[in-house]
Amino acid sequence: MTKSLEIGDKAPDFSLPASGDQTLSLSDFKGRKLVVFFYPKDNTPGCTTQSIAFTAAAKDFDKANTAIVGVSADSLKKHENFIAKHQLGIPLISDEDHIMLNAFGVWVEKSMYGKKFMGIERSTYLISEDGKISAIWRKVKVKGHVEAVLEAAQG
Repeated sequence: MTKSLEIGDKAPDFSLPASGDQTLSLSDFKGRKLVVFFYPKDNTPGCTTQSIAFTAAAKDFDKANTAIVGVSADSLKKHENFIAKHQLGIPLISDEDHIMLNAFGVWVEKSMYGKKFMGIERSTYLISEDGKISAIWRKVKVKGHVEAVLEAAQG
C-alpha cells in the first residue's frame, strides 16, 4: 500500500497517453496550476456530469492560470468517443496500467452490493505551479465540486 499523498507533497510525475494523440507529463504544466481529476469510467452518469462541468468552467480555470486533465483507466479509443459524444474540451489521460492511479493513491478497494473490487475513487488534486499538491478532494460528490475546485485554483 502506497503512502497517501498530502498537501505540500511533490506531485507524482507521470507521462501517459492522452486524447488528441498526445502524451502528457507533469512537466508539460510547469508554471501553471493543474487540476487532475480521477474518475471511474467514461460515459457513466456522474463521470459525464463532472467532465461536462469541468469543460464548461475551462475558461475560468484558464483565467486562474490552471490547466485541467481527467484520468481514468479507460482506453484512448473510449476517451475519444466520450469527448466526441459530449463535446468535452479537456484532455483525458488513459491509465490502463494504473501507474498514475496507484501513484496518486486512487486505485482502491471498493464495495458494491456486498462485492469487493478494485476501482477508481473519484478524487481531484490541485497541483501548484511548482509541482506541489495544494488541495485534495477524495470521495468526490459531483454536485458543486467543480465550483469548489475553481475557488481553490483562484485563491
